[in-house]
Amino acid sequence: MSVADRRSCIEMVEQAKASGARRQASCAVLEVSLRTLERWEKAPEQGDQRRGPETQCAHALSAQEKQAIVEVSNSSAYRDLSPWQMVARLADAGQYLGSESSFYRVLKQNDLLSHRQNSKPRVHSRPKDLLARNPNEVWSWDITYLNSPIRGAYYYLYLVEDIFSRMIVGWRIEEVESADHAGRLIDRICQEQGIAKGQLTLHSDNGGPMTGATMVATLERLGVIPSLSRPAVSDDNPYSESLFKTLKYRPSYPDSAFSSIDQARAWVSRFVQWYNTEHLHSAIRFVTPSSRHLGLDKAILTKRAAVYKQAQRKHPRRWSGPTRNWTPITEVCLNPKKHKSETHGDLTSYTGSERSALTPGPKASAISEADKEIAKTCGVSPKNGFHSCPITNASDAGGGLPMAGNQLSDDLRQSPHPSSRLRFEGTGVY
Repeated sequence: MSVADRRSCIEMVEQAKASGARRQASCAVLEVSLRTLERWEKAPEQGDQRRGPETQCAHALSAQEKQAIVEVSNSSAYRDLSPWQMVARLADAGQYLGSESSFYRVLKQNDLLSHRQNSKPRVHSRPKDLLARNPNEVWSWDITYLNSPIRGAYYYLYLVEDIFSRMIVGWRIEEVESADHAGRLIDRICQEQGIAKGQLTLHSDNGGPMTGATMVATLERLGVIPSLSRPAVSDDNPYSESLFKTLKYRPSYPDSAFSSIDQARAWVSRFVQWYNTEHLHSAIRFVTPSSRHLGLDKAILTKRAAVYKQAQRKHPRRWSGPTRNWTPITEVCLNPKKHKSETHGDLTSYTGSERSALTPGPKASAISEADKEIAKTCGVSPKNGFHSCPITNASDAGGGLPMAGNQLSDDLRQSPHPSSRLRFEGTGVY
């Protein structure tokens, strides 16, 4: 880059900085690192001081050789083949144009590195979103390893969870993975829970026990609708994965291995009892899974809400907004479709009721007295439920915090009220 171009880049970054943009973000737009920009500012006339060979590799492919690779790759005889196949066939024909890596490099340089076969590439679509409004509508299950005393050998824990209540509805531990064991487990649980045909959807990954003939036949006989994750995508089965983490991070989980399969079964039995009847699950308003499964959570949450309302009436000045939300979760979605919000970003991790509570409504622009007080302290005016504050020195503030109000900004960021969060104009930082 010439000296004039360097000076031009420095000027543009300074102009962007004066307008409230960060130097690092401006450098990213110019495709220049911040460190390079700082070196230019010290000595813009100084050339490249990096040490290394300036000449091209002596054995590099010439332009003619690269063109020959492109022509062969696009020919009718080779256009459907991978570089590995092309190199082998060219060698059979007594011709050498380059190594496999050279073929890949040249094809990439010419934007030709893509699916090269006539057959359509296999595409795995996202699994259908499953909505549960009551227990025993959607179950999620998976298999995890438990260490055994023999190195390389494991015990296999089959675990089935109701995603609405988060209750473990069934489990078993075996020394092998098989569709037969899985089918028997699902059959037993469906009988215990009184599952009718067409009532339940069972989600799992694409493992052998999940797609085996015995398991498929069992689901068809019971009238259970199967649902499968995409291959090698653990995020498609998040409830089971999260449950396994909770299980293996329990303080009582063995550090080494279970001494026997009977010990493993005894430990998991205690865990399931604790998880279902004692564990206050954060995703269901801190009630136990068994309470929610039996429909007892509404009474529990109503009582909690009354306690908080009474505390608010006793000390109203301690509450600048509504009390804690103890409303029962009405629906749980597995693999929901993406929902974007300009204010709150990706809301896919929230349930339907939580998402509606977070998303600003048409009357979200109302300004509370607390907002006015905070705005008065900050010396700005509240706007649309947020406090707008112009940038004073965005580059030095690291992300848009005003230099003169760092402590105040920290206090506002830690505020429990969404209306107290700062929106900095001209930066896109919320």
